Amino acid sequence: MQNKNYPLEDILASFYKSNNKNVKQRLIFDQGKLGGLKSAWLKFFFLSLPILLFMVIFNPFMFAMLGIAEAVVFYIVFLSMTMMIITLLTFANNNKVIRMSTPTWTSTFPTVDLRQVLSSGATPYKDFQKYYNKDLEAGLTGDTLVSAMQKHFQTMQEDNKELFERMNNDNRR
Repeated sequence: MQNKNYPLEDILASFYKSNNKNVKQRLIFDQGKLGGLKSAWLKFFFLSLPILLFMVIFNPFMFAMLGIAEAVVFYIVFLSMTMMIITLLTFANNNKVIRMSTPTWTSTFPTVDLRQVLSSGATPYKDFQKYYNKDLEAGLTGDTLVSAMQKHFQTMQEDNKELFERMNNDNRR
């Protein structure tokens, strides 16, 4: 598989959604900007699964075979399986978007790990959304956005110097 270089705006748009210059991280990453399936289609599929399951179990033919008690039990059991499928598909989708974005990200920001930027845990880049929101408000795009983000990453690394050094020491081991 050939690695494609995507614009930084498309990479960030697949991880974050912005409404009125307010940036929020997506729960289901969007492959649409990277040439894949849009997250809206995944959401539609996820919402349709319980409805389809209901239609399969509670149609007149199956309902006559099962009865009310067994139909309800089957629906609950299959609904729990559906929730597991949704979780696995979301995980696979998010990992695919990260894999697609990583080559461009590492060529643009070689010292910054993309997974740390997206992490909700304690990382040196926990204020990334705040800085990205400021860049969106300023209307930065292209090379100006890249240079501004590089400055922001340096600022975040300096602000969280101890954490950054400890994480680098752990990675070297």
